[in-house]
Amino acid sequence: MLIYIHGFNSSPASFKAKLLKSYMTSLGLEQRLLIPELSAVPSKAISQLEKLIRNPKLTNKFGANCPLSLIGSSLGGFYATWLAEKYDTRAVLINPAVNAYELLDDYLGENINYYTNEKYELTEEHVEQLRRLEVDNITNPDRYLLMLQTGDEVLDYKLAMEKYSAVPSIVEEGGGHEFMGFDRHLKTVLAFCGINCLKTYN
Repeated sequence: MLIYIHGFNSSPASFKAKLLKSYMTSLGLEQRLLIPELSAVPSKAISQLEKLIRNPKLTNKFGANCPLSLIGSSLGGFYATWLAEKYDTRAVLINPAVNAYELLDDYLGENINYYTNEKYELTEEHVEQLRRLEVDNITNPDRYLLMLQTGDEVLDYKLAMEKYSAVPSIVEEGGGHEFMGFDRHLKTVLAFCGINCLKTYN
């Protein structure tokens, strides 16, 4: 089972989410991919993700043929780190947010989701919820794959390089926050998640 975790003010309609879904569909694996639409409230978003991870109907559906893995972009990478540490699962982190609770201080107040047009208010309590999800130490670097582009216009990629310094990484010059050319790495990402793109799945 593969769970894609979108970022702040994003949705399953984001570029990378749709690209991944299209590619999984081309492999006949669309049923093994979950892309939940997450709440803007951090505690609710984590609860949504944990319910998926703990759902025996989902986790047992494919067994060893499709182990649980996470792909998190931006704030989704922040969530994926916490979940990977708790559930001992693999995680691909794409331009992940570091110290997300500090970053979102600038967004306190009314916000609108770029994809869904949902209006909501980000509060100090929401920021504190993010603070409680901070992972201080990466216990098993090999469970992660870090993907960064130095041209990220939203996040400082150097913070992620420092936090995940022991993690296997793909670092590209230029690019942007959306990770331009993500399609070039789909086979690598899925292979890391335990999916052989050269195999025919039933």
